[in-house]
Amino acid sequence: MARLSREFYLGDTVDIARRLLGTYLVRQLGKTVLVGRITETEAYIGRCDKACHAYGYHKTPRNAPMFLGPGHAYIYLIYGMHHCLNLVTEPEGEPAAVLIRALEPIAGEETIRRYGDKPMTPYRTAHLLDGPGKICRGLGLTTAENGMDLTGQTLFVCTAPADVGLADPPPQREIIVSGPRIGVDYAEEARDFPWRFQLKKEDG
Repeated sequence: MARLSREFYLGDTVDIARRLLGTYLVRQLGKTVLVGRITETEAYIGRCDKACHAYGYHKTPRNAPMFLGPGHAYIYLIYGMHHCLNLVTEPEGEPAAVLIRALEPIAGEETIRRYGDKPMTPYRTAHLLDGPGKICRGLGLTTAENGMDLTGQTLFVCTAPADVGLADPPPQREIIVSGPRIGVDYAEEARDFPWRFQLKKEDG
């Protein structure tokens, strides 16, 4: 029951993408704490994955945080409007990361809505953070936070809400399902890698 250390992010990226499910992403904004339970992830590994921004160790100013080493944030902009949060994994110089695709809001919903909700058609709580762009809008994350240390006080992952003084939510019966990642049809054989992981409620 503690925040994840840098050592957690040092292992195999695909394994980390699975292990992140059910943990809690925390964003500290002054006295306001925003918390979401991680329910969907995708793994990206530069040395072998044509869907990865750093495939073949190709380094650019945009993807430079992927080379910083484990436990840093890689945040980039897509379509000129949506930011995406990735958690950098593996040793320094090995570009790999886990994209956070969906969260279940746990704390700070009012602030999350103020940042990211649609005034005319407000999202139901279950859909408030169910996409990478929604996550960054709701948590106030932009490229200004690109490269942030995930073992600091502002943005981190912990194993239980109690780590930030919150009550644990009711237990849920869930299973992990995996499949191809979204939006990587250009990536040849890598488009079929089953590196997308989701928590699903167990039937019955």
